[in-house]
Amino acid sequence: MLVHSSRVLKGALLALATSIVFSLATAATKYTAALVSIEQIILAQYLVCVVITIPFIQKSGAGFLKTNTAGLHLIRALSGWLCFYTYYLAVDKIPLVDAILLRNTGPLCVPLLLFFWKGFRMPLLRWFPVCIGFLGIALVLRPEGSSLSYWHLVALGSAVTLAGSIVTTRALTLTEPTTRILFYYFSISALCSIPLAITNWQSIPLFALPFMAGIGLSIWLTMWLYTLAYSYAKATVISPISYSGVLFTGTLGWIFWDQIPARSAIAGAVLIILGGLGSVYLGREKTLS
Repeated sequence: MLVHSSRVLKGALLALATSIVFSLATAATKYTAALVSIEQIILAQYLVCVVITIPFIQKSGAGFLKTNTAGLHLIRALSGWLCFYTYYLAVDKIPLVDAILLRNTGPLCVPLLLFFWKGFRMPLLRWFPVCIGFLGIALVLRPEGSSLSYWHLVALGSAVTLAGSIVTTRALTLTEPTTRILFYYFSISALCSIPLAITNWQSIPLFALPFMAGIGLSIWLTMWLYTLAYSYAKATVISPISYSGVLFTGTLGWIFWDQIPARSAIAGAVLIILGGLGSVYLGREKTLS
């Protein structure tokens, strides 16, 4: 029992660290976007991640990269790349808390994606929290009853593509090691980023380089911490803690950019988090080990 409790605690702390690091990366991205283009930030991020991953590949040998699921790796990489691209575009235009809140609705989109992709039918009761979450999304998309926000829709796009990344990653983990999945994801994403970065290229101030490198390192660290957290604890523990990122990011937006969430966004946040937690609870594994 003590060993089990210790592992759960480690998983919870790793999940908390994941949220903090990702929140810092989000704030750094918003600051750096005033100095260079979003496309340059994205390219630098994935290049840094590739460089960090290469030594792990070298230890395993070139044969380690052989795969029978190339198509799935491609879809996973494209969905992950689009998730970050749309998220960063939104972060540059809307309050940080709105952007990360909408991105965190990705798990709510998973049942819909599975339904259209594989015809997966979820029990009726499990649709209830999903509907609550989508009601919250509607409130966030129309801040204070104003017209539909384009950049909020872009942030919602990051949630849809995050759902695609979640589904394809789960499928890949059945046959592929984590390092191989990450290498293909980072490499393909870097290649996709090159044309857009060239098209939107602008002079890079020297003092922006540490921020760009730091964002890339933070994203790699976020994924490593997140994966490690799930090796210690289940989704019923990790998922609720992951929503703390909304609080951390919102606090940074308030401190550095004086961004105070609208009342409708706060109400939407409550519904989204309740919907997310309800989905995790109803979809939990039956075993308690």
